[in-house]
Amino acid sequence: MRFDRLRLENFKPYADADLGLDDGVTVIHGLNGSGKSSLLDACFFALYGSKALDGTLDDVITNGEEDAEIELWFTHDGESYHIERRLRRSGERTLTAKCVLEGPDTTVDGSRDVRRFVTELLRMDAEAFVNCAYVRQGEVNKLINATPRQRQDMIDDLLQLGKLEEYRERAGQARLGVDDILANKRGALDELDTQIQEREEQDLHGRLNELESKLKSIDDDLERHRENRERAESSRDEAQATLESYEEKRERLDELADEIEELESKIAETERERDDLRDEIRETQAQKTELESTTADVLAETTLETASESAIESRLDTLDEQETEQSETLNEARMHAQALDNQSGNLSEKADDRRSRADDKRARADRLDTEVETATEELDSRRETLDEMADEIAKLKTAFDTAEADIELGEASTHLADLREERESLRDEIENVRTELKTVRNSVTEAERLLDEGKCPECGQPVEDSPHVDTLDEDRARVSELETELDELQADRESLDAAIDRAKDLVETEAEIESLRSNRENVEQLVEQKAETVDEKRTEAETLREEADELATQAENTREVAEGKAEEAAEARETVEEIETELDAIDAKQAQLERLADLRERIEEAEERAERLREKRTDLDERNDERREYLAGKRDQRDDLRGEVDEEQVEQARSQKQNAVDYLEKVEAELDRLAERRDELQNAIGSVNNAIEQLETLREQRESVATRVAALESLHEETEELEGLYGDLRADLRQRNVESLERMLNETFDLVYGNDAYSTIRLDGEYELTVFQKDGQALDPEQLSGGERALFNLSLRCAIYRLLAEGIEGTAPLPPLILDEPTVFLDSGHVSRLVDLVEEMRALGVRQIIIVSHDDELVGAADDLVTVEKNSTTNRSTVGRADAASLAAVESLAGTND
Repeated sequence: MRFDRLRLENFKPYADADLGLDDGVTVIHGLNGSGKSSLLDACFFALYGSKALDGTLDDVITNGEEDAEIELWFTHDGESYHIERRLRRSGERTLTAKCVLEGPDTTVDGSRDVRRFVTELLRMDAEAFVNCAYVRQGEVNKLINATPRQRQDMIDDLLQLGKLEEYRERAGQARLGVDDILANKRGALDELDTQIQEREEQDLHGRLNELESKLKSIDDDLERHRENRERAESSRDEAQATLESYEEKRERLDELADEIEELESKIAETERERDDLRDEIRETQAQKTELESTTADVLAETTLETASESAIESRLDTLDEQETEQSETLNEARMHAQALDNQSGNLSEKADDRRSRADDKRARADRLDTEVETATEELDSRRETLDEMADEIAKLKTAFDTAEADIELGEASTHLADLREERESLRDEIENVRTELKTVRNSVTEAERLLDEGKCPECGQPVEDSPHVDTLDEDRARVSELETELDELQADRESLDAAIDRAKDLVETEAEIESLRSNRENVEQLVEQKAETVDEKRTEAETLREEADELATQAENTREVAEGKAEEAAEARETVEEIETELDAIDAKQAQLERLADLRERIEEAEERAERLREKRTDLDERNDERREYLAGKRDQRDDLRGEVDEEQVEQARSQKQNAVDYLEKVEAELDRLAERRDELQNAIGSVNNAIEQLETLREQRESVATRVAALESLHEETEELEGLYGDLRADLRQRNVESLERMLNETFDLVYGNDAYSTIRLDGEYELTVFQKDGQALDPEQLSGGERALFNLSLRCAIYRLLAEGIEGTAPLPPLILDEPTVFLDSGHVSRLVDLVEEMRALGVRQIIIVSHDDELVGAADDLVTVEKNSTTNRSTVGRADAASLAAVESLAGTND
């Protein structure tokens, strides 16, 4: 991955800038404060938005402007991408007006979606980008100051190992979740079985038929009693109408009497209230006088001349400012004391950890000694086996020494093949001789027959004076020769058969010897490997004890530093107590002034209350006049109603109503009893129906839960296996990465430091970093000088970059290596080493390296020189490129400085 082009408008100090970036080493050069780092901030912001900012979006837009634009073109894995971000001020806030990423066959819109796409594309978020490739200004010591756990998390996340731990934790959480759900479901299944059995034993359908028969009988009785009740209610209502008319008049008379009595009571009560208000006014005046006296006393205790509101507020403002200043000082002192306490605690924990690790290493060394002793005994046994096998091989070799033929070990198969080939040739020769012998014998037999008949064996003519008579003798001689030759050949074949049998024995012996040799070589290899293992374990035990001694020494040194930090913390706490005493004095003065202000407010409240009481007393007097007029009207109404009541008609209506009421009471009681019984039966029927429905539901639920339990049991096994797989894979990959990173760190540090002070750097499995001097003394990286720490951290960052490049190049190309002001803590000699480091990273194939610096010496390593200048009048920065002559001149100057 590399940056191709950056365009800015109103971004920080840049009004308008357009910068193209090429492969190789690009040095962005300029004076301090000219805006060099802002170019890198713009690239980082274009990729990750607000996550790349130390501040807020308000800090991005150039002062005095209302909007800003940032565009970045970059190439990743051979594909081109373009990001455009536009910001706009809206009131007191700054908002993202546009954020679009365009790539091959894709367009992403929105800040979050763009950041998510870039994170997935580069396989790193903003934090991982900084930890891997972007050494920001002032953060060169970030990794050295990190704890081993923090370094582990950073590197694991960069190498995607954090995903494996996340997956393992997810699998573990899933397994625990499945455990809980499975236990719950099993309990639910048992509960469902119990409920189903209880309901099946209740004979629900028989109970339902019985209840429905009883309900019908109750409904018939209810109907009859309701008809009788309606007739009684009609008679009662007629009598009630007459009584209600009478009662209304009587009630109205009683109401009028009550209203008259109430009005007379209110008039008297109001008069008493007016008297009480007069007394309360007098008390309020007395309280005001007392408060004014107290105010004068409190004012005399202060430095104020008057208790006016402005004077009190002015004095309180002064005290508030003093309190703020002292509070800030107190907070700083507390933070300093807390920081010292934390440092002391952390160092103590570190000392305990190193002591514990030393004990673990010694215990492991003891276990290795035991393993060495056991392995040595096993080695002796296997060496005896080797001797026995050597004796067996020597014994088998004697078969070749006593062989008739001159056969060397390893030639038996060839010798056997030669013998078999020779025997095959002899067989053919024997067959040829036999055929010839047979032919000659037949010829002799035929000749003898013809001779016996007096004819020539050759031509069949009479044998007298025949020239062929002598041929018969030759044939007879030839038969004899062939018979002798055949006997000799057969004897040779028997000899060959015997030789072949002996050769077969030699082949088998040779195979046995070869098998023994092979087995002996295997045993020798095992013995050699076992011996190497024993030596390695002896060496490892010695190394572990040395490391344990080193850790013990480091633990003691760390504990001494922790005790020193604890003493400093005690001194800082004394300073805190002194500041707290000063703040208490300020609080007392503030309380006195606040009391004075409170007294003023209470005097004003007393004046206002007295005025309100006077107004209330006047209102009460006016209200009583109105009540007296209303009372006279009520008395007239009462006199008119007293002449309208007929007592005889009222008495007759009372008797008729009483008879109806008596019957209704009896019938209502019976109706209530019947209704209650009907409700009981209906409830019982409903309960039985519900129980039947619940039984069917329980059966369905049981089947569903049983299926779920079986699925959960299978899922539990799968999640358990998956959790173990992710844990083992992450541990294996992390160990490989630690070994590779340690090797690369030592190579890089040797290159950039290059003196005889230090021998090696160790990165253990817990990501603890240790620097060893030539004399074997172990140092914490924090004990290095400022320049050495800077070179150490640059080496570590470049080693991490190399590790990532070797681990994932081809599938996820890394971003440019970016160094922002890396020379801050370096002297001129160390700057030269930094140039060597840059050249080494180029040689390793880093495609694009961007360095921001005001140091001229770095220019010599540049393929491309970008210059940044700031106009002192407008406070705006501009970018440009140095031509070849300027670049050569600067390089020459850098060489002269060397």
